[in-house]
Amino acid sequence: MMFDIRPADWSSFEAVMGENGGCGGCWCMLWRLPKSEMDAGMGVGNRAAMKRIFDDGHVPGLIAFSDDRPVGWIQIDRREAFSRLEKSRVLKPVDDLPVWSISCFFIDKLFRKKGLSAELLAVAGEFVTKEGGSCLEGYPIDTPKPNYPPVYAWTGFVGAFRHAGFVEVARRSPTRPIMRKML
Repeated sequence: MMFDIRPADWSSFEAVMGENGGCGGCWCMLWRLPKSEMDAGMGVGNRAAMKRIFDDGHVPGLIAFSDDRPVGWIQIDRREAFSRLEKSRVLKPVDDLPVWSISCFFIDKLFRKKGLSAELLAVAGEFVTKEGGSCLEGYPIDTPKPNYPPVYAWTGFVGAFRHAGFVEVARRSPTRPIMRKML
C-alpha cells in the first residue's frame, strides 16, 4: 500500500483524530501536559491546546494520506516539548544528546497492520533532518502478547521501530525500550 506522508496541518490532523480526539479525547497532548492538566482537558481542552500549537505555526508531526484521505499521524518534536518524558522514571533521558522524540501514533483502524507506522518512522527521520536534528528517539511497546490491541500502543510497536532502523539504547522496564536512530 502506498501512502503520501507530509507535514501535518490542522484540518488533516483533526480528520485523523476523529470526533473522539484520538484515544478518548487526548488530542495527542498526553506527553506535552502535566497529568492533571491532561486529565482536566480531555476532549475540548486538549483539542484547544493542540490547535494553539498549530496556530503558532509549529508543525508537531506528520500525516499519512491514502487517496487524499488522512489515515495516520505521528507526533514528532524536540524532546523538551514533552514535559512528561522528563518526569518519567522509565523514559527519562539516556544522556545529554539533543534528541527529537516520537511520542505518539494514531492510525485509522482500517489502515493498521499495513506497515504504515514504519513508513511514518522513515519519513520522520527526513523531517527531523530538515529541521536540523541528528537523533530521533522513540518509546515503543515491546509486549509478549501476540494480540496486543493497537489502540493501546499509541507509542508504536518495537517491530516497526526496528524495521525503520532504530536500535535500542536503554530499557528500564521489560516492555518499554528507548530506541534511537542517528540521522
